[in-house]
Amino acid sequence: MDEKAVLVTGALRGIGRACCLQLAGEGYKVVVNYRGDNLEKAEALAGEIESRGGAASLIKFDISDREECHAALEKYLEAEGSFWGVVLNAGICRDNVFVAMDDDDWDSVLRTNLDGFYNVLHPVMMAMCKKRKGRVVVLSSVSGVCGNRGQVNYSASKAGLIGAAKALALEVASRNITVNAVAPGVIETDMIEGLPLEEVQKMIPMKRLGKPEDIAAAVSFLLSENAGYITRQVISVNGGLQ
Repeated sequence: MDEKAVLVTGALRGIGRACCLQLAGEGYKVVVNYRGDNLEKAEALAGEIESRGGAASLIKFDISDREECHAALEKYLEAEGSFWGVVLNAGICRDNVFVAMDDDDWDSVLRTNLDGFYNVLHPVMMAMCKKRKGRVVVLSSVSGVCGNRGQVNYSASKAGLIGAAKALALEVASRNITVNAVAPGVIETDMIEGLPLEEVQKMIPMKRLGKPEDIAAAVSFLLSENAGYITRQVISVNGGLQ
């Protein structure tokens, strides 16, 4: 394919890293988002992508920081032009039962997971609309579809992402831009540390945890030309978990 740039937020580990490697292998230019002092890790990922014959560049911003997002993305757009795709993957969890949840547990999760949708997409959507093509894939969660105890804040943020994605899909459909959500189940990343995994697996019809590559495959398809008539959808990748 012609070089198409895809921004992946939260790119350095887990699902984000798997998406970067999958997309690079399919010929996309991967724009690796990192934050804070993670430059060395970002450079290592870019080097791995390039060693496999792919193309990568780096962009630094914290999705919860609106000013930093806008400044970094506007600078990129001015220099490089529009993205073909955006994968909104970055997110955090601060789990606790609701009655014990403090203000920061609530605010930090909503500020990162839900506000990040606006902070990242608002600067880039006009350029995509002017080109009249593009893809947006939002990483929600089974918790956003079904709700989950101990995750009222996380479930609220991930359900909000589904609503935002569906609404944005309506606004940009006539510009040949698709917006979809992927809702992972229980995936082997550091976010599941501390869970009783043997018990969790019994609840999953496929009797196994998902791998980051399972999610990356769905994301890759939704970014492809073949998915051009799929928009405003939530694709659950969860081994049958309800």
